[in-house]
Amino acid sequence: MKTITKTVSAAFTLALLLASAASAEEYRLGVMDKLRIRVAEWQTAEGAIRDWSAVSGDYSIGADGALSLPFIGQLQADGRTAAELSVEIGKKMQVLFGLKDLPSASVEIAEYRPVYLSGEVQTPGAYPYAPGLTVLKAVSFGGGLRRADPGQRFARDFLRSGGEAAVYVAERNRLLIRRARIVAEMSGAKDIEMPKELEKSEEARPIMESEKALMASREKRLRLQLTALADLKSLLDNEIGSLGKKSETQTRQLELVHGDLSKMDALAEKGLAISSRRLALEQRTADLQAALLDIDTATLKARQDINKAGQDETNLQNDWDAQLAQELQNTEQELDTLALKLGTSRDLMSEALMQSSDAASLKGGLSAANIGYSILRTVKGKAEEIRATETTPVLPGDVVKVDVNLPVTQ
Repeated sequence: MKTITKTVSAAFTLALLLASAASAEEYRLGVMDKLRIRVAEWQTAEGAIRDWSAVSGDYSIGADGALSLPFIGQLQADGRTAAELSVEIGKKMQVLFGLKDLPSASVEIAEYRPVYLSGEVQTPGAYPYAPGLTVLKAVSFGGGLRRADPGQRFARDFLRSGGEAAVYVAERNRLLIRRARIVAEMSGAKDIEMPKELEKSEEARPIMESEKALMASREKRLRLQLTALADLKSLLDNEIGSLGKKSETQTRQLELVHGDLSKMDALAEKGLAISSRRLALEQRTADLQAALLDIDTATLKARQDINKAGQDETNLQNDWDAQLAQELQNTEQELDTLALKLGTSRDLMSEALMQSSDAASLKGGLSAANIGYSILRTVKGKAEEIRATETTPVLPGDVVKVDVNLPVTQ
């Protein structure tokens, strides 16, 4: 039985590590990244999961590129992936505490290091990074392009509203695909169906791949938990079967002792029985009866554990369904809010065009504008300047430089 439990726990730990590694993106951590770390351990002897709350928590990567954790101390995090860091945390804890089973560490990015805007933007400075950020979206965070001439304020308003609209459209696309993923999970589908309004969108494909990876990871985790409970019930069933066989053996021995005791009583009537022999048989009878009682108690406890495992299995599935329903409701609310914001941004763009006496020539003026973008990025400790366009992806820690020359409107 111990061998079976050990095999189940090893498979449980390995599956957790594989699921965590599969879902982690190949993003390289850096200074100022904030991480959310959770550590759990499958304890073979107890058949339960231990939560290492003393180590779990939110941490920031310091200026030296290191991460400081309780008990473990300093870990070099700069330039590594979350998956690599999670594996090292598990190994460090196993060695430090002399654990029999390898703990499973989950490392998630709670907050990326910021990006920076400089040059001809309305509000230069540091801004929070979000996945899918492009140069145009980053410039919109800074209020759009800077216009010194009040006569061209409409162009600034138009660009700012256009940048906000682009951000809202990208967020709406992400939410539409998230809703499709939640609907697929609720229906038990194996794949996510691309929303009809995004079928021709190239920008939606990377988002779809990300949601598919998340769906696979979540499904693996749920199946893993359900499999662990099913294995536990199977082990308890085997234990009950073994206890039943042991009870049969003890019962047969008790019957034999009762037979010997009856014979002893017959000899006692004839004056041939020895009192010490009778006492020994009576003691043996009491021991067998106590052993049978212990077996019955252990059997009852195993049956109770089976019922509890079945209840845990039901609760796990119910919690999963409730979580999906809540996520779907929240996503629908966010989509409604984004629809209002997107409508407002488009109204503001129309208003900027209408209020300008030069609205008819705005398109030509903007196309004639000399707008240059570049990105300062540190790669392997060296700063590089990269020419960029509005759709160039921005990474955490990047500095986006904007140089712009708009023609003066008469």
